[in-house]
Amino acid sequence: MRKNLPLILIRVIVGLIFLTEGILKFLYTGELGAGRFAHIGIPLPHVLAPVVAVVEIVCGAALILGLYVGDAAVLLLVVIGTAIVTTKVPILLGHPLWKFAPPRLEHYGWLSFVHEARTDLAMLFGLVATLLDSGLKLGRKRPWYQPR
Repeated sequence: MRKNLPLILIRVIVGLIFLTEGILKFLYTGELGAGRFAHIGIPLPHVLAPVVAVVEIVCGAALILGLYVGDAAVLLLVVIGTAIVTTKVPILLGHPLWKFAPPRLEHYGWLSFVHEARTDLAMLFGLVATLLDSGLKLGRKRPWYQPR
C-alpha cells in the first residue's frame, strides 16, 4: 500500500478535478459549458459540452474509485488534449490555430503557454502516470506462442 500511495494520490486528485469540472459544466453552462465551448470555437457546443461533462464525471469518478482506470485515463487524455490544443496552443503560437484564437494577453510564447497551461499540463502528466500505472497495454498484442 505504501509503495502505491503516491500514484493513488495522483489518481484521486486528477479524478476529483475532472469530476468537479464535469459537474460545473452542467451548473454554469454559459460560463463553463456550452457557452465556453461556443466562445472557444468548438463546433456543436450544445451537444459536445454535455458529452464532455458526462465523460469528465464518469471517468473522474472511475479514477477516484479505481475502476477501469486505464480506460478512464485514455478518455480523459482525449479531453485534456483537446483543451490544450484549442485553448493553450494558440497562446504558444501567438496567433489562431485554425479557428481557435488566443485570448488577449500581454505576452505570448513559451513562458505564457506554460503559465496559462500549468493546470492542464499537471492533469496531462497525472493522467499519463495513471495510465502507465494501470497496466493498460495499448497496441500490444500477445505473441502467438504465449498461452492464454
